[in-house]
Amino acid sequence: MTTTTWSRVGNPVLEMTLGLALLLVGLFRVLFPILGVTGPLPAMDTTRTVRIDATTRVPDAVAHGAVTLHGTSTAALTFAHPGVGDRLLLVLPALVGGLLLLQVFEILLRTARTFRDGDFFVPRNARRLGLVAALVLLIGVLTPALDVITTKFLVKGTPVASAVQSSYHLSMLPVVLAILIAAAAAAFRSGTRLRDDTDGLV
Repeated sequence: MTTTTWSRVGNPVLEMTLGLALLLVGLFRVLFPILGVTGPLPAMDTTRTVRIDATTRVPDAVAHGAVTLHGTSTAALTFAHPGVGDRLLLVLPALVGGLLLLQVFEILLRTARTFRDGDFFVPRNARRLGLVAALVLLIGVLTPALDVITTKFLVKGTPVASAVQSSYHLSMLPVVLAILIAAAAAAFRSGTRLRDDTDGLV
């Protein structure tokens, strides 16, 4: 086995970076929010950013209740004492996004471990990158959808329900990232085929 500069230095740094990212996402995007919902930790976030009609008048009594809405066009929906159900709805979009992101980093870490031998073009890496592209796209599509759905449940039956607009907004950044990662997966597949063809000629 040939030892390269990458296998000696670059790969351990990459693996440590991905491992650290995996740990931080697991703690701050998954574990701590779950503990905030179930009770051992205080709720991490009791506010949801929502869109409202700038011309909508929110009842003054709302400011003295359990639910407060402040702002125009983009507003902060704040819950004074959210119950378990409300806390779950508040963190659910970010929690699902965190779980998907956890999978992304776990797959990337497994991919990085195959670089130890200095061989980047391993067939299963192309499949892994394809899965990463699908997960990134799912984060971009599913998270805002969950935001809309959970917001509807959060405001249902409250005085601010008529003021809050529930509309789906897709961010293009995850879509673009997914396309780039899918292109990288295609490059890995091409590299694998080229290596196999070259080996067959030797």
